[in-house]
Amino acid sequence: MLRNFTRKALASLAITGAALTATMSPALAEYPEKPVTMVIPLGAGGSHDLNARIITSIIPSYLGQAMIVRLTPGAGGQKGTQEVANSAADGYTLLFTHNYIDMLQQYVENLPYQPLEDFVPVARVNYAPASIIVRADSPFQTFEELVAFAKENPGELQLGHSGNWGAFFVPAAQIMKKLDFVMNMVPYQGGGPAMQALLAGDSDMSLAFPSALGELVEAGKIRVLATAGEERIFEDVPSFTEVGIDGDIGFMHRFVLAPAGTPQEALDELEAAFAQMSEDETFKKLMDRLGESVDPMTGAEYQALREGQAVAYDELVKDLTSQ
Repeated sequence: MLRNFTRKALASLAITGAALTATMSPALAEYPEKPVTMVIPLGAGGSHDLNARIITSIIPSYLGQAMIVRLTPGAGGQKGTQEVANSAADGYTLLFTHNYIDMLQQYVENLPYQPLEDFVPVARVNYAPASIIVRADSPFQTFEELVAFAKENPGELQLGHSGNWGAFFVPAAQIMKKLDFVMNMVPYQGGGPAMQALLAGDSDMSLAFPSALGELVEAGKIRVLATAGEERIFEDVPSFTEVGIDGDIGFMHRFVLAPAGTPQEALDELEAAFAQMSEDETFKKLMDRLGESVDPMTGAEYQALREGQAVAYDELVKDLTSQ
């Protein structure tokens, strides 16, 4: 009798223990349990890389884990993007990208992933206006002088950019079409390599975002000829509108995507961490020092903007490639 009772009691305890373990598992597996990797599909030294250094220095305070940057340039941003698309949808591998790679490339390449189906937005960090730049020793003192030379000498000027159909290629193509001139467009693996090519004299002009410009302008290595938008960014540099470039040209959104299927709990934690980071005074000061704005959006807010971009970029590509 005692032996039978003992067996029954042990069996009952085992069942109860299993039930408790099952009940406690979610609590033991609360996200995040380990560092989060943020893949950048661009090269070192560009604006995404510089922004990411600040993000990863501040967000651990709100996420509770380190965030590690992995630069994966190649194929105009597709290499790193595909890597994240193929990664586990567990919240531990994210993509820090921009609107041209995300929503435009699907209209010019046969991608191995579907942007709207394979990714979900976590948060937008900010957006930035592009600047047209030359070396300080360039013979072109103004944007008008550069355009005049390009019209008289079609294809002679070398324009270094961050990759085909990327954040520099698209506005450059729009500007050339709008003002009716041609330059030889040379691709590099990101804004950093494109900047180095310009400084080395391998190209005549390029584009850049504020985070990559400040120190170079102060050091007298770069001259800015015009900046995107209606308003001036630099007091003595005209805006695109002032030099005859109207419309939504030259703006890049920086945002974070996760693989589709990522648990909602993880997405909520990530979105909350990015929102808190955006309100952090140290983060704001560091971004201001970099020359960047802080313009956060939730994942849902950016998804609405993203869907509108898909329609607009379809029309843009058709316009730019029409004969």
